[in-house]
Amino acid sequence: MPRIQTQQSTKEHAKQGDRGARPPRVLVLATAYSYRLQPFLAAAAKLGVEVVRGLDVPPAHVGGGEGVLRLDFRDPARAARQARQFTREHPLDAVLPTDDATVMLAAYLGATLGLRHNDLAAAEAARDKHRMRQLLAQSGVRVPPFRRFAAGQAASEVARAVGADIGYPCVVKPTCLSGSRGVIRADDAAGLAAAFERVSALLARLGDGVVLVERYVPGEEYALEGLLSDGQLKVLALFDKPDPLEGPYFEETIYVTPSRAAPDVQAAVAACVGEAAQALGLREGAVHGEVRVNSTGAWLIEVAGRSIGGLCAQALRFAHGADVTLEALILRQALGWPLDDGERERQAGGVMMIPIPAAGVLRVVDGIDAARAVPGIDAVEITAKLNYPLVPLPEGESYLGFIFARAETPAEVEAALRRAHARLRFEVEPELAPVVSR
Repeated sequence: MPRIQTQQSTKEHAKQGDRGARPPRVLVLATAYSYRLQPFLAAAAKLGVEVVRGLDVPPAHVGGGEGVLRLDFRDPARAARQARQFTREHPLDAVLPTDDATVMLAAYLGATLGLRHNDLAAAEAARDKHRMRQLLAQSGVRVPPFRRFAAGQAASEVARAVGADIGYPCVVKPTCLSGSRGVIRADDAAGLAAAFERVSALLARLGDGVVLVERYVPGEEYALEGLLSDGQLKVLALFDKPDPLEGPYFEETIYVTPSRAAPDVQAAVAACVGEAAQALGLREGAVHGEVRVNSTGAWLIEVAGRSIGGLCAQALRFAHGADVTLEALILRQALGWPLDDGERERQAGGVMMIPIPAAGVLRVVDGIDAARAVPGIDAVEITAKLNYPLVPLPEGESYLGFIFARAETPAEVEAALRRAHARLRFEVEPELAPVVSR
């Protein structure tokens, strides 16, 4: 089986010749606390690619610097002017998003600079769950019945509409957030009213005002990681999610690849994500899909025009164990370099996103060495900080950290992740309610 090259091919050198002596240069967009920037920097260094970090900063601080382009992500037109000015002395060959917050800006900058990009309307649809479902339904992609409501609307009115048009159980979710944040299952009218008020309160704090309610879809859930080239989907990995995601909240835990699902199920998941991307108009770059499969077929839950979030991409290696990462493939595809076969390594791999056990302040983390000593465990990364508050789902947006494993079979990977997690101990001190003087 041919391997993906980590050095530039003759064709790639020829492309460099067209640019003169400089290496290819890619603008990688990231928010200040993104997990995704460092893996792209590491992959680019191995490929001989220069990275310009496009960082989200307040308007007063926008501008350039050594390897940095400071942009205001809230003002795409201004960001485009900054990027055009930057490229007069530092030409760019590609623009890449790293997470949901950067997808639309990447499309806007790509169009402005004449680089490979997704259409802005497609990028917007991938970020708006209501618009996404409208387009999917129009194209015949299987999605559950849904309705959009204004946050803060009377819960009794919402309950009546849901009972008439959608039915129970249902799922309440913001249209703008990711990572299961704000997603709550409701089994009856009373549960819906409580969930709707809770999501509305979360959105009020974030300055947004739209809530989606859709019918709950039962079934096994899978996550797909792929690349789009001119609208054609190349599947890089399909993850099983062995822990049931049935609510009331939908905290992700374990991802394992390769999938143990039957070949026809895997094909149905891939077809569903490909059809969804086409329906939205996504044509280039990384794509991450979430699909549920039951006796009626494959149902699209989410599709995003970016790669998998958090540190989860560390669970993926390509070219039969060679040190080729997901980020390396994304960079190569953005630059128009060949991917060869893009085959994932032979060993099974997986990641566990460590759930937050309770709200409060993290005081103690213990058992890390014992967890790392479990056979099959590659790494244990604790990303939560001691003495900082923890906020679990549905209001929270992060995890305690990540556990990574590799083994000969998916079952061995799953077992190693569970054993390692069982050896970790976290002490979370409840936060005291503020004392109000009278």
